[in-house]
Amino acid sequence: MIGAELVIRGILLGVGLAADALAVSMTNGFNEPKMPVKRVALIAAFFGVFQGVMPLIGYFVGAALFKSIEKVIPWISLVILGFLGIKAVKGGLEERDEQTVKRLTVAVLFGQAVATSLDALSVGFTMADVSPLSAAIIVTIIAAETFIISFAGVNVGKKFGDMFGNKAEIAGGIILILIGLEIFITKTFF
Repeated sequence: MIGAELVIRGILLGVGLAADALAVSMTNGFNEPKMPVKRVALIAAFFGVFQGVMPLIGYFVGAALFKSIEKVIPWISLVILGFLGIKAVKGGLEERDEQTVKRLTVAVLFGQAVATSLDALSVGFTMADVSPLSAAIIVTIIAAETFIISFAGVNVGKKFGDMFGNKAEIAGGIILILIGLEIFITKTFF
């Protein structure tokens, strides 16, 4: 595979894989409108790293393992994102002042990053036609692109979260639930 084709493949895969990370990043911004830039960068880094690492794991592990866990992946995404979404909706329904805003923990961020990147695992299996170096280049592009998209998503979410307060947290929770359902339905029935 030549250089330009490799970059285009990485960019297109990155856009497709970053969609879920974008939506969840926006939700995180909804929930914490006063989030500092370092925290925004941490969230974007989590999503970028996981969206890059999962296809790389898929590339090296190969289709044999994927076939044995393929049916479980949508369930895992549904449970994690559903749980986080319900928790966010519940939090949005509670009365609170600015000092009681719930901060995103590393454990929750880890769960979000895993749940939104599980489908990226299968992308690694589609890269069997490239060398390990080419696979590394593709996943680096995916990771960088996801970082940028997630960083922008958190900032967009912060703007709306600041404008709408608790309603944004409820909307963000509903979005997480819908993403979990979308992953589950498309991976299970289509």
